[in-house]
Amino acid sequence: MFKPFRFTTTLACMMDLHYYPLDSQNCTVEIESYGYTVADVVMYWTDTPVVGVEDTELPQFSIMKYETTNRMEKLATGTYQRLSLSFELKRNIGYFIFQTYLPSILIVMLSWVSFWINHEATSARVALGITTVLTMTTISTGVRSSLPRISYVKAIDIYLVMCFVFVFAALLEYAAVNYTYWGARAKKKTKKENKANDTVGPNEEIIELQDVRMSPIPCLRKRKSLSNATSETEAIFPPSLRMSNLSLRAPYSPRIPAGLGRRSRMEYNRRPRVIQALKRRANALRASVPRIKDVNKIDKYSRVIFPVSYLIFNAIYWCFYLF
Repeated sequence: MFKPFRFTTTLACMMDLHYYPLDSQNCTVEIESYGYTVADVVMYWTDTPVVGVEDTELPQFSIMKYETTNRMEKLATGTYQRLSLSFELKRNIGYFIFQTYLPSILIVMLSWVSFWINHEATSARVALGITTVLTMTTISTGVRSSLPRISYVKAIDIYLVMCFVFVFAALLEYAAVNYTYWGARAKKKTKKENKANDTVGPNEEIIELQDVRMSPIPCLRKRKSLSNATSETEAIFPPSLRMSNLSLRAPYSPRIPAGLGRRSRMEYNRRPRVIQALKRRANALRASVPRIKDVNKIDKYSRVIFPVSYLIFNAIYWCFYLF
């Protein structure tokens, strides 16, 4: 007995969005009898089970292929027949290229324009950097708002995050240029001031000594013998050799708190050595870092490093998700 009938239904398909929007999905439609076993109902696919798939057009997907299967399902109430139709759907990325990827690429390239702007034009470079950062944030927010709230990372998230990193790094690059430029100027200014103080200092001391020698003080002659003796000793011995100015200091030894064991005392005495060793390593590391005298070199290096790094990232990204 054959009974033809036709029905329309809306089905849901669980999707894996790890590769979104460069993903492919596999959706399955299953037909199975609910209350009749194979002893009552037998279903099978004909020679041309699906018609019109090649002519079907979807706004976001392309049907790559389909497959029909026929199998038996053994349950507690009996054996049931199940017909399955599987579709392989490939997402069309044209919309996402013009909506997300291309604007992100242009924003990243726009952030590189600051490398060709004079480092003294602070307002121009800062405004450009902040504008590109905010634009990337807006693009990322718009993309996430159109997707379900899922916990795992998608392919488009990785691309947008890396674009945001490149844009933010361009802004930090100008911060490094500005800090290096004004820091070098401050150091030069302090050096000039120190040199000026060194040249002026001895002349002022000589003038002061000459004023002291030429100033007559007749009242000193009327002092008593005791005051004369003390003045003679003060004239013979400089202030640095007087007993009143001498102070005897014992060598520094850290005070060890009471109640510590032998091992604790050894560790307590070892702390200053560890601190000194860390300071020496920090000074050695600071000395090994090359000092950039011309801040224009930072911009010159950035003009090459940023585009090359971005090209390498794009090559790895597209090769990984497309092939």
